[in-house]
Amino acid sequence: MSPRPTGYSEEKPRPHRPAEADDDLDGPTSSEPPRPVNWNLLNAEQAETEWIILNRWVNWLRQTYGLPASVLPPLWHRHPELVWELSALHLHWLCAYDPDQHGSAPFGWHHDFADARQRLREWASTCGTRLDKDRPTRQTSWPGEPPAGATDDVAITNRDEDFVQFVLEDVERRREAERAFYATVGAGAV
Repeated sequence: MSPRPTGYSEEKPRPHRPAEADDDLDGPTSSEPPRPVNWNLLNAEQAETEWIILNRWVNWLRQTYGLPASVLPPLWHRHPELVWELSALHLHWLCAYDPDQHGSAPFGWHHDFADARQRLREWASTCGTRLDKDRPTRQTSWPGEPPAGATDDVAITNRDEDFVQFVLEDVERRREAERAFYATVGAGAV
């Protein structure tokens, strides 16, 4: 038997992972089976959890696949059309990489991911969000509706701070809706 080279280790080599890589994505992000997220029906607590899970996955996706801002803009969370697309893509990824899934499921996910990237590019182009500036998605007023308000571009100075502020506002809006609902239920029970 030939001598082992200097520095040889019995350990299997492991790929280099950047410091910012999220090790938690190697396993399930929830103890529950993957399920579609209906963003319209989440309560405040559910929304906060889902935002954090989706944001972590979107960051992983962006870094892993080197997605440009023309496909995945920094303020994707402020555009429902991007949120719904990314949420569906995340669910598809969770199911494709489930340990009980057929071995070719990841290949199917990558095929669908190519289609999703094209849709994301179209959504990002239509809504007008970019790497350094964002604006609300422009709305077309139908006949008989009041004209849609003008939208101005806003400079993006810190994406992570914007995300945190957005989630805090969304969670508070949902809590207020819950309080209002329970106040009317309580008032009707008297």
